[in-house]
Amino acid sequence: MAAPSFDPGFTQQYTGPLLRAINKDGSFNVRRRGLTGFAGGVYMHLVNLSWPRFWGLVFLGYLLVNVLFAALYTMLGSAALRTAERDMGLTLFGKAFFFSVHTLTTVGYGDIYPLGITANVVAATEALLGLMGFAIATGLLFARFSRPNARLIFSDRMVVAPYGDGHSLQFRLANRRANVLTDVAADMMLMTVERDPTGQFRRNFTELKLERKKIFFLALTWTVVHPIDESSPLAGKAAADLERLQAEVLILIRGYDDSFTQVVNTRYSYRWEEIEWQARFAPAFEVSPEGHLVLDLSRVGAILRL
Repeated sequence: MAAPSFDPGFTQQYTGPLLRAINKDGSFNVRRRGLTGFAGGVYMHLVNLSWPRFWGLVFLGYLLVNVLFAALYTMLGSAALRTAERDMGLTLFGKAFFFSVHTLTTVGYGDIYPLGITANVVAATEALLGLMGFAIATGLLFARFSRPNARLIFSDRMVVAPYGDGHSLQFRLANRRANVLTDVAADMMLMTVERDPTGQFRRNFTELKLERKKIFFLALTWTVVHPIDESSPLAGKAAADLERLQAEVLILIRGYDDSFTQVVNTRYSYRWEEIEWQARFAPAFEVSPEGHLVLDLSRVGAILRL
């Protein structure tokens, strides 16, 4: 029986041109169908949203709930809400909206109050929803802040640079944060599209041997190097060959976050058009007059063409 071929989890089946396997934000290029109910993981979706979208969703939900309850109070008529002052300079809906804000947030200034059983029932329901809603929002906010994750910056392009008597494939990364990452390890593999013995197209995955798979500290930058020698799948390949093979280099970085005392990981990838041939990385740090090493994160991707 033939030995099983290597597949990191992306499947070797190929039915036509595909987008990159790993997106620039580290997410996998996979879309799911057939999710019903909460099978899609609403909680995880809210935790993983970008900060602008998260705050936008919170503000939108807050606004919609207040508008909904303001409309209910308005439908009950002007007698449903009383004010401590005769004239607040607000329309009936405006008065109802700000009363809804006070009730939802449990502030309760007392300058506007409900009158009658129906208005009080609506106000009590809104207060309960407000308590539950803010508890959920607080839990999500804590989960987003407390979740450990790696904030690494990668070079915009890979380079094929001189290495010893030959060449090597390289990319560079650095830590965006001021925290300490230790025991940082890298894995790199090449994904290509080739014909199998039956003539069918398949995606092949090959692990790339690295000059150094692990460093103790990621204090400055780390240039990850794959020597292109006789055993490398890139040996004898040119840019046109990688384009024909729809080549993509998949990267997994793992490290120990000293701030959260947990292992964190991140993913990245480079497609064939993001590889610069005959180039090398320019220095990204310098020594200050006081003797400090100064890392310029804007130069992590700076390259010099040879």
